[in-house]
Amino acid sequence: MTTTSTGAEPVAAAAADTRRRRPRGADLIVKFNLVLVFLALCTVASFLAPEFLTTRNMSNLFQQSALTGIVAIGMTMVILTAGIDLSVGSVAAFGGMTVALLIDKDVHFVLAIAASLAAGAAFGAVMGGLSAYLSLPAFMTTLAGLTAIRGLTYLLSDGEPVGGSSPEAFRLLGGGFIGYVPIVGLIFVGVAIAAALVLRGTTFGEYIYAVGSNKEAARLSGLPVRGVITAVFVISGALSALAGVLLTSRLTIGQPTAFNGLELDAIAAVVLGGTNLFGGRGGVMGTFVAILLLSVLRNLCNLMGLGSFFQMVVTGLILVVALILNMLMEKRGSRA
Repeated sequence: MTTTSTGAEPVAAAAADTRRRRPRGADLIVKFNLVLVFLALCTVASFLAPEFLTTRNMSNLFQQSALTGIVAIGMTMVILTAGIDLSVGSVAAFGGMTVALLIDKDVHFVLAIAASLAAGAAFGAVMGGLSAYLSLPAFMTTLAGLTAIRGLTYLLSDGEPVGGSSPEAFRLLGGGFIGYVPIVGLIFVGVAIAAALVLRGTTFGEYIYAVGSNKEAARLSGLPVRGVITAVFVISGALSALAGVLLTSRLTIGQPTAFNGLELDAIAAVVLGGTNLFGGRGGVMGTFVAILLLSVLRNLCNLMGLGSFFQMVVTGLILVVALILNMLMEKRGSRA
């Protein structure tokens, strides 16, 4: 029997051939659009503020962006599972206060750091466990954590700063330099690389993307969905506490009021870096570049003498534009 062509096959073949012949340069521009924006912003900043490219300013910029960046890495892993962690600022403040109190009581700084990270991980385990095992919304669970943990931080010190004397080795973590490179910046880079390797090179990383893409399908496939969700909150809590430890190291005191609003900065960096708020797509490298981009923007505003209110407006506008661009690129990619 002779088959009759309907014309659909040539059309499908032509569409497939078009996709295969899509310009490589266009793919690279879509993939690395945030890097290009970052480089363009640095170029503009170097013209508008000649002191922007000085070694001292670059070192300060890297040091200032590291703490928010470390927290944003943990936030990225939570959001990849379609969750959210609003407690990161409070956990970071608690971690900073804990290490300051323990060192003030003559506990060795290594043990004090370990205790702070363990406390942060424990907070993450509680909130992640409530979300995963009791099916409570992560938004509400971590919002409650934001308030309760901040209250615990105030109770630890009656709302007063703690510390003032700490070992030199401890102070180097947050305030030391290797040449012109801040040690805290190297810690940020190390955390970002480790997280990227976990996400892209381990079974656990595959589970994170699978849970974020379709939680029910992941469960039916036999994946430990509850364990994965709890684990990413544990990581987020530990990294938040690490940021608090590093801030205490730099300031030499624990501040109970530290990191107010940190959760918003971290979420903004994650979204700007291209991670989908509904989970399943994104990564820490985009977050890493987004943190640097936002830091450069704020640094430029400071060098030009622009106030903090103006910086908030500009940051918000850039975030909205980034969201629109990402949406348009996704639609273009789905049509291609």
